[in-house]
Formats: sequence, structure tokens, C-alpha cells
Amino acid sequence: MHMPSYTSIHLAERPTDAVIAGKTFTSKQQEIPSASSLKDGEVLFQTLYLSLDPAMRGWLNPTRSYIPPVEIGAVMRGNGIGLIIASKSKKFPVGTYASGMCGWSEYAVLHEKHVESLDLPEGAVPTDALGVLGMTGLTAYFGLLEIGQVKAGDFVVVSGAAGATGSVVGQIAKLKGAKVLGLAGEDSKVTWLKEELGFDEALNYKDPEFTQKFRAATKELIDVYFDNVGGEILDLALSRAKPFSRFVMCGAISEYNKKKPQGPKNYMMIISMRIRMQGFVVFDFADKYAEARKQLAQWLSEGKLKRKETIIKGGITKSEEALVGLFEGRNTGKIMVQVADPEAVKAKL
Repeated sequence: MHMPSYTSIHLAERPTDAVIAGKTFTSKQQEIPSASSLKDGEVLFQTLYLSLDPAMRGWLNPTRSYIPPVEIGAVMRGNGIGLIIASKSKKFPVGTYASGMCGWSEYAVLHEKHVESLDLPEGAVPTDALGVLGMTGLTAYFGLLEIGQVKAGDFVVVSGAAGATGSVVGQIAKLKGAKVLGLAGEDSKVTWLKEELGFDEALNYKDPEFTQKFRAATKELIDVYFDNVGGEILDLALSRAKPFSRFVMCGAISEYNKKKPQGPKNYMMIISMRIRMQGFVVFDFADKYAEARKQLAQWLSEGKLKRKETIIKGGITKSEEALVGLFEGRNTGKIMVQVADPEAVKAKL
């Protein structure tokens, strides 16, 4: 008897610089686990949408970090939303929409303690659980408010501002009464930041005159710099920092794919301007997730937080291509892969 199978994406080799489509990862076919094979507390999770995040590149490196690297041959780590299609958990009956670390896989057996039900506020859609109400929104929230300590009247500069996290950071800063300058890599993204999200100013860092324009736009000097990019733009921001400014080190997407990442050259500014430069990981604030989600949900329901999604269709095998696209700046807002059609999956239950 032929058993139905599913596709999962595994790490084939560690990249030394950029992820190479068809080489870094490999796909495998496996039998879909049966309901009878589940242990008490386990669920069979069918992935509907998979989140793509810059942090994934770091998870491929065999270096000491906040989380162990993905092992060669293992399913690529990733967070998704999906549907519980078989269950031995009282908390998650069949038909429950949920989120969890399902990995790059069409199906996953997860323990109930690693699954969260989707509790969506008015005005939200399921994919918000991966974006503004998920790790993306939480990263923006805690990075800006806990690490950046933003307050009314601050001048906040956000790099990678048209990305999933940066776009939320800028909006929260505005809600807190700050003046916001966003940096992005396309004129269309600059327009979106100013006209749709309400940033006070936005600049295209690929503009030949960017350095001059950045200096002109930062005459009052920077109180809070939220860094998603690193590299030369970080050095430029350091040169425009106020005394006792706060630099929130969230990511360095410009450096992740380099064999020899560039550290800050403008290091002396940290000393002379007494800059507080602090890295963070969203997991540091796990005990505060509930209150943050409540606030983010309220802002979303009130129309005070806007979001844009870049959804790549075509199934789980598009994940690698989507990750490459993320580092090439092809996305605006949150990027994710649609692994399966939610309506079609629900109809089969």
C-alpha cells in the first residue's frame, strides 16, 4: 500500500558566504506520520505559511551563538503557522490554527508545549502571527522600547526600514512621539515609508548622493539608531550620533553573507560620544511577550500599525529562493512562503 508522502528541506552544506540555490539545501520525501503514531501531548502540524528571517543565515554558521546551529542533514529551522490535522493533545484539537517551529517542512510532529494557538484580534489576518503579532513585531517592540528606551522628542533612525522589523520599529517610534528617518534600498520603498507608514523622512541608501543627504537629514544628530544592516551605514550613523545616544543592534544583513564581515570602523565615536551600543535577541524578553502582543494587537486593531507582506507562492521548495531574495532586498515588509492553501487544507478535515 502506497503511503502519502511530504517534502522537507534539509541543510546539505554550510555556506561560506551567500546561500546557493540548489546547493546549500536539499529536499527529501518522507511518509506523512499517522495519527496513531503520535504520543500523548503531540500534534501533527500541517504548515500553511513559513516565515523567512535574516537570522536564518546565522543559524547556518557553526559558531557560538544564542542558539545552536542547524546540523548538517537536519530540517532547516523555521517558524510557521499551520493547521492541526491530527492530535493527542487536549489543548490543540484537530482543526486548530496554530504557530510553531515546524521547520522547512510540509508536516511536522510537535509537542504541545512548542505550539501556540492563533489568538487574533479584530482586523488581524492569520499571517500577522508571523509578522506584526509574531517574532517580527516583538523584536521591533522590545528592541525599540526596552533597549532603545525611546521617548517623545527623540530622533530615531532605522536601517532596513522597509523590512519586516524596521517598518514596525519606525511606526512604534512615531506612536511614542519620536521623529523618524528610515533607510531603504529602493525609491518605491522610500515612498511607502513616508506616504503609507508616516515616517518623517526616508532615504534610498543606493542613491549616489546618499552620504550627503544622510548628513543633511541628521543635522539634529541621532538619539536612537535601530540597526538591521551593519556595515558602512552603521559607520555613517556613528558619525552622526548624539552624546549618550542608544544604538540598538538587531541585525547586520549587509554582513551575513560575507566571508569576512566588517566591524565598525568608526569605533572611536562610541567612546567620544559615550554611545550605548547593545545587542539583543527577542527571546530575552519571553516573559513579557503577552503584554507586548496585547499592545501590538491594540495598535493593529486601531489602524495605528500598518503592514505589508511579500508572500511567495509555489510550496515549500520555494523557501530557498525566498531566503536568497530576502538578502537581495526583493521583499517589502514581511516575507513568507505559502506552503499550502489554507482553504484547501481546511476543506479536507
